[in-house]
Amino acid sequence: MSAPVAANSKLFDCRDAYVATLESLAAEDNRIVAVVNDSVGSSKLGGFRTKFPERLINVGIAEQNMVGVGAGLANGGKVAFVAGAACFLTARSLEQVKADVAYSNTNVKLCGISSGVAYGELGPTHHSIEDVAWLRTMGDITVIVPADPWETEQAIRAAAAHEGPMFIRISRMGVPALDRPEGATFTIGKAETLHAGDDAAIIASGTMVCRAVEAAQALAAQGIAARVINMSSISPLDEAAILSAAATGAIVTVEEGCVRGGLGGAVAEVVATHAPCRIKILGFPGFLPTGSAEFLMEHFGLTADNIAASVRELLGR
Repeated sequence: MSAPVAANSKLFDCRDAYVATLESLAAEDNRIVAVVNDSVGSSKLGGFRTKFPERLINVGIAEQNMVGVGAGLANGGKVAFVAGAACFLTARSLEQVKADVAYSNTNVKLCGISSGVAYGELGPTHHSIEDVAWLRTMGDITVIVPADPWETEQAIRAAAAHEGPMFIRISRMGVPALDRPEGATFTIGKAETLHAGDDAAIIASGTMVCRAVEAAQALAAQGIAARVINMSSISPLDEAAILSAAATGAIVTVEEGCVRGGLGGAVAEVVATHAPCRIKILGFPGFLPTGSAEFLMEHFGLTADNIAASVRELLGR
């Protein structure tokens, strides 16, 4: 793609794309069921419950049971979409995810709702910044972090068609719809180049992709051609795209997650093993204070300005 990809100014809650797609799929496939942890409202599954009351199972505030119930339904031939706040779905039920889903290779689709720092004002217990790092190490769980509503829809459709465990990280924080060429497709394990450039590469996921595009556009105005790669598929990982990015000599990764073990860690593993180059990992350093999502993003440098500054720093400009 030779020209920058701009994002529309309107912001979207990716939960809306998630539930609309799930309802559409459920109307076509009666194997699809939803399992929730007393989070019908925050998971936006009220419409699903109205349309398919017998196919929504609310286990209450019992995340370990929720994952186990989802695994049991999958073993009974259902396609189980297990939804809950990402912080609780992963941290509280990590053993069940490991044993009942990953080790058992069950056809469960874990939907981490309101991921990252979307619940910022509720404090550190509600931040979900370690989820990608935890789950990408577990067996063959496919880990997807969509960047916008279109990609969220495509990821849910891919999840329904995929046989095996998946984790889809679904943001509630408003993001723009990215402009894509007609005929764009989503493929598990494949990255998406949204801005061409050979001076450096920015590899981003989720809510950070639109900010990476904005940073690349600002850098272009300064004579720096930065490639932007949307690495929504964290596991499996598009190593070819990473190696191509490493050929520029400088990579900045940016994610709404911890700097240890997530997208940045995955990219660094590939680079260190196969194609060493300068790399900077942007994200959160660890436990975070209480504050709005925007405050936390600004405070920890997850902004277009800081992404651009990090590229210039690596290039010595």
